[in-house]
Amino acid sequence: MDDMKPATIAAQGLGWVDEKTRAVAPPLHLSSTFLRDEDNQYRSGRNYARADNPAFDQPEVLLAALEKGADALLFASGMAAATAVFQALAPGDHVVAPKVMYWSLRNWIAGFADTWGIAVDFADMGDLNAVHSAMQPGRTKLVWAETPGNPMWNITDIAALAQIARAAGAKLAVDSTVATPVITQPLELGADIVMHSATKYLNGHSDIVAGALVTRADDEFWAKIRNNRIQLGGILGSFESWLLLRGMRTLFPRVKTACASAQKIATAMTKHPHVRAVLYPGLPDFPGHEIAARQMKGGFGGMLSLLVAGGERAAITTAAEIRIWKRATSLGGVESLVEHRASVEGPDTPCPPDLLRLSVGIEDTDDLIADLSQALDEAH
Repeated sequence: MDDMKPATIAAQGLGWVDEKTRAVAPPLHLSSTFLRDEDNQYRSGRNYARADNPAFDQPEVLLAALEKGADALLFASGMAAATAVFQALAPGDHVVAPKVMYWSLRNWIAGFADTWGIAVDFADMGDLNAVHSAMQPGRTKLVWAETPGNPMWNITDIAALAQIARAAGAKLAVDSTVATPVITQPLELGADIVMHSATKYLNGHSDIVAGALVTRADDEFWAKIRNNRIQLGGILGSFESWLLLRGMRTLFPRVKTACASAQKIATAMTKHPHVRAVLYPGLPDFPGHEIAARQMKGGFGGMLSLLVAGGERAAITTAAEIRIWKRATSLGGVESLVEHRASVEGPDTPCPPDLLRLSVGIEDTDDLIADLSQALDEAH
């Protein structure tokens, strides 16, 4: 399938069919264990589902193909996938991570570093000089990036960051949940590992919790991650793997629809009198727009944030007045979501109190704009 476009590969699920039945939809493998041969060997290559579940085969190979990586691993959640990378480090190692990133992971990193003996510096990934200053050559083993960065949608120059990490002898891991392989392939830009909260766009239907990692090289570090998944048991269930594959087959049309809609909504909201600012990489005056245009192909993502005029109370009231958008955590589903992030993250959040995070689904764009507009008007 080397001559096929990624959208075709995804829609066809690599073109795999069940050889026994010739079904185009894969069977659901639920068994937790597999028979040994008469001489006590496992010539089938399977022994126990925690180590090698056939339900993982197709979605892992498909994701590796879309990200142009050497291998992929599914996990029980995005957090399980992300933390597996850090757990492959050794006490004494040093990590550089973004100042603004997915809040739950940031909190976990800070606590994990204290107990695991790992030093962490949080840097502004948009300032390459700041990243340079944070690096400790020979000791820094991991640079973690997130682009676009939740919930301000900061853009990180992956190629430039990869050079910095490589010069210091560190791995670069990129959380590409928001960009998805439809828009950005971090491995081609020099990253070593790509992480996805597969709960979001990869699945796209808000009905599973899942995570995934893809590696550029099947090396010693990757072997540690793979072994940790087996030993610690942070695996995805068989049915969830099946649902994830089903979702990935519609990934391209869903993401492209969300991108086009988000661009139109962002442009419309810049003109609304009750919006102080719109944070979206697709706007020409957004910081990092030029970098985004270079590394995000075919769209700027389905996520944006509004800074609501009138402060925190006006933002919360706006969310209360919506009719079509759903007030809920998460992103990347077919339904559009709105969330007041500062309320979720708590008093230590770097998120502005007047910020509303928007995940654009696949509804009619004009309906979504009208709903936001009326909610903003009602709140004021």
